[in-house]
Amino acid sequence: MKKYAFWNNKGGTGKTSLNFQAILAYAEQYPDEKILAMDLCPQANFSELLLGGLVGKGSDNLLKIQGKTPRASVGGYFQLRLPQPFSSPQFNPKDFIISPKKYNPNIPLNIDLLPGDPLLELQATAISTLANTQIPGSNPWLSIIDWLNDFIKPISHIYDTAFIDCNPSFSIYTQIALSASDRLVLPVMADDSSRRALQNAFSLIYGFYLPSPIYAKHSFASKLKAAKRDLPKVHLVVKNRLTQYMGPASAYSAVLASIDTQLNRLLSDNPTIFTFDSIKKGILDVRDFGTTGVVAFSKGQSFSKLSAGRHNISGRRVQVKEDYRIDAVKAVHRLAKRL
Repeated sequence: MKKYAFWNNKGGTGKTSLNFQAILAYAEQYPDEKILAMDLCPQANFSELLLGGLVGKGSDNLLKIQGKTPRASVGGYFQLRLPQPFSSPQFNPKDFIISPKKYNPNIPLNIDLLPGDPLLELQATAISTLANTQIPGSNPWLSIIDWLNDFIKPISHIYDTAFIDCNPSFSIYTQIALSASDRLVLPVMADDSSRRALQNAFSLIYGFYLPSPIYAKHSFASKLKAAKRDLPKVHLVVKNRLTQYMGPASAYSAVLASIDTQLNRLLSDNPTIFTFDSIKKGILDVRDFGTTGVVAFSKGQSFSKLSAGRHNISGRRVQVKEDYRIDAVKAVHRLAKRL
């Protein structure tokens, strides 16, 4: 099973919207593959999009799912783990997985979903406390970090590919998500804060750029390496939401060039943390989806299935232009092909 995590420590990079369109494009390109979407963000926007978006009452559908017994969400699964945090109990992962197609006809049948849950935020303190418990002869942190791995293991033969939507943080549930992934997709934007966020991402996951060796000892990378576990490899850096007017003379070009320089240096010094051997192979430019994106996300729909013309979104008439829609389709299909 290939496992992709979409993550950036900085919010607002379009991580969830990219993940949503990427998983739909991937499912369309590979209809014979069974795909598992996992929402490890307490905002659960990824789940709401898959369950219908604004127009299709994705939020209401998510609340209904969370009301099931057992609670059909990642929060429900974590709730099961809390009383026995250091050993995996008997459970059926299918109790927590749903078919979004049942709620949103726009979703391909080969996608299943482990829904997100705001409960994660409430659980985070308890989970972090348990992870820092001192038990002689055991590794409580690793036991906690393996919660998602424990969930995936019994069903790994069922699914070919997994897409994990992560919170823009480095909370304990984000670490659980990242440790279960093989490949990392990092969306960035053409602003200086994204350039700094990229550096922060490599600090948090791989322990680079740390201000003191003291931090290195307790870093995510050090603890996983000590347990002889692999870190996820950077598979793709997506320069997201580039405007159609952005060119070499743009005010943003210096920022984009500095991101390339930063990646080139990292690739040269630490080639083993990447799945690619040149930044040309590891970077993808994606323009801002604009109104086309607003409509598609409101409807919980892929760009390829969206129709051009006027749409009614919450009482407002919105126009989707065909040439913009085609550009959006091409962009996400290029992304899916790089996965």
